[in-house]
Amino acid sequence: CKSIIEDICNRNKLPLLVGGSGQYTWAVLEGWGIPEVAPDMKYRNMLENKAAEMGKEELYHELLLTDPEAAARIDESNVRRVIRALEIAKNAKDNKTRKRDKQPIYDALIIGLTTSREELYCRIDKRVDSMIEKGLLDETKWLIDNEYNSDLPSMSGIGYKQMVMYLKGELSLDSAIQQIKYETHRYVRSQYNWFKLKDDRIKWFDVQNEVESDIIRAIDDFISTD
Repeated sequence: CKSIIEDICNRNKLPLLVGGSGQYTWAVLEGWGIPEVAPDMKYRNMLENKAAEMGKEELYHELLLTDPEAAARIDESNVRRVIRALEIAKNAKDNKTRKRDKQPIYDALIIGLTTSREELYCRIDKRVDSMIEKGLLDETKWLIDNEYNSDLPSMSGIGYKQMVMYLKGELSLDSAIQQIKYETHRYVRSQYNWFKLKDDRIKWFDVQNEVESDIIRAIDDFISTD
């Protein structure tokens, strides 16, 4: 990502970093190195006990919420790799806490969109309903019929996972939809651990207001003073 940003800047263009998990975004903006994380046996034992008591699925779900990019690369059934990924993610979060005031290595305008928790959940629920209406279930069926195994990490993400459970008879359709909404709510809450409303490096806009012109103005001001 760093080399791509440099290439865009060298062509006198403005790179945009849009979305991604909080961990990935801050890793890019703050220039994190690849962590050499020593084994934490106490933490590992705790996770192993959790997997034994609650199932490996619960452990993988925790990784999905903590580091979706890592989860996408790991087989849900490989408990050892899931635990190692959680160990690395914990180390990254601990370092982030210690370096919370670190300034981005780039001259960056960081724009955040937020709203009240009630409004946010309402929008999430409407989006999930729209996904169902537009064929999420049929899409999931098509993927499985075309040999995208339901055990693939990509099929364990929020949405596909619940549709697969419905197709296997493990959930009713209504329960699957409600679980998608609940898990998305939980994922959003976890992202607020990375993007703090009190972080003055982020310029926040409440989407319940008409913010488009304000955002454009902020971007224009940033470009004109660059």
